[in-house]
Amino acid sequence: MRQPGKATRPETVSPSRVGRCFARLAKEGRAGLVTFLTAGDPDFQTSQAILTGLSKAGADLIELGMPFTDPMADGPAIQASSLRALKSGITLAKVVALAGAFRRTDSATPLILMGYYNPIYAYGVPRFISDAKAAGIDGLIVVDLPPEEDEELRLPAQAAGLDLIRLATPTTDAKRLPTVLSHAGGFLYYVSIAGITGTRSAAIDRVAAAVAQLRTATDLPIAVGFGIREPAQAAAVAGVADAAVVGSALVERVANGLDAEGRPRPGCAEAVLALVRELAQGVRGARSGGARA
Repeated sequence: MRQPGKATRPETVSPSRVGRCFARLAKEGRAGLVTFLTAGDPDFQTSQAILTGLSKAGADLIELGMPFTDPMADGPAIQASSLRALKSGITLAKVVALAGAFRRTDSATPLILMGYYNPIYAYGVPRFISDAKAAGIDGLIVVDLPPEEDEELRLPAQAAGLDLIRLATPTTDAKRLPTVLSHAGGFLYYVSIAGITGTRSAAIDRVAAAVAQLRTATDLPIAVGFGIREPAQAAAVAGVADAAVVGSALVERVANGLDAEGRPRPGCAEAVLALVRELAQGVRGARSGGARA
């Protein structure tokens, strides 16, 4: 039974692909693995090969980064991946095309576009929403668009059936949280550190306490990201949250597979997918009991 004043999932005619995924995970009694990779890194073909293999490697949800010249919330690894993708000629239209190619081979795995508002604004919101929906994209995470300013994207996105996923952080206090949760969809992304991606990790006891507090305020599934690099860390987070998000470690695996000119060496895509398999094994082995209460 939900508590008075608790934010709930927006009512829809039928569950979204994201909603169905988390319902399946709950039925299986486990958390999910959310993987982040920058679209077009290091080139379109390699990015497509990695993206196509993610779900078979164990990713339950996929975040696809929209490359941007000024990714202010991201650390050096993801900043470099955006620059590589942009240098290779990736555009937001090509990101959408990459998503569409993925959806033609995978009808079940949720696909979330994550990034910054400038590229969307330049593309044109109505066109972006229409193209994203046609490509089979399920939701959006726009890290620099606060709830007070997101109506111009949120309203058409929700009208098209796209989840707008909000972020909470260690500095999101009880006064701010209701605003963050208002009109949120899909899941709540808890940023476990106050800082940029890929720099440090939060202590699991602090993550557990934060997730427990968030559960008193929302029925949305809670995914935890930032600082998760290894299977053991992913498993620890999967023991207390509904999903563990891994990004920088995968992006670094891409970088490690490049030659001196930035071209992918043979086996680059497979090396990334091998890490996903290791992370998925950690996440899937995190709980010995059933679904959380």
